[in-house]
Amino acid sequence: MGIFDFVKSVGKKLGIGDDDAPDADSLKKELDSHKLGSEKLEVSIEGDKAIIKGEVADQSVFEKAVIAIGNTLGVSKVEASEIKIADPAAPDAPKDPRFVTVEKGDNLWKIATRVYGKGKGPKYTVIFEANKPMLKDPDLIYPGQVLRIPELD
Repeated sequence: MGIFDFVKSVGKKLGIGDDDAPDADSLKKELDSHKLGSEKLEVSIEGDKAIIKGEVADQSVFEKAVIAIGNTLGVSKVEASEIKIADPAAPDAPKDPRFVTVEKGDNLWKIATRVYGKGKGPKYTVIFEANKPMLKDPDLIYPGQVLRIPELD
C-alpha cells in the first residue's frame, strides 16, 4: 500500500530526553496501547522512517496503524507495503487510504467541509469516530497531524 508522509517535527513524543527519534519498541508499544488489533504487526526503524509488517483484520485497522505510528514525533514516513489484510473480501476491502494533514486554523468541521463538500460540516463526527482511539476529543487536533478520512455512506 506504499509509503505515507508525515511531519517529523510534530506528533506525540515517546520516551524522555531530547532525542526526537523513537525506537521500534516504543512505537510498537504506542501502537498496541490503542488496542486496534495490531498484535500481528512488527515495527522497525530506518532513520526517520517506520516500517510496519504483518497482518491486520481489516482496512480500518491498517489505516489506524499507519496514523498511530506516523503521528509520532520523529517519524517522517511510514512504509506499510508489507501489511496484509486478513479478510480482503470484507466491505472495506483494501483500497488506497485517504488521509488529510491538519493545517493551522483547522478544526474537524472545516476539514469535513473541505473533504466532503459544502454543507457537510456536521460530518466531522464521522472523521472523529474514524480516528478513535488516537483522537480522544474532537477539539484536540494540531497542525501537522494526519487524520484518516473515511468514505461517507
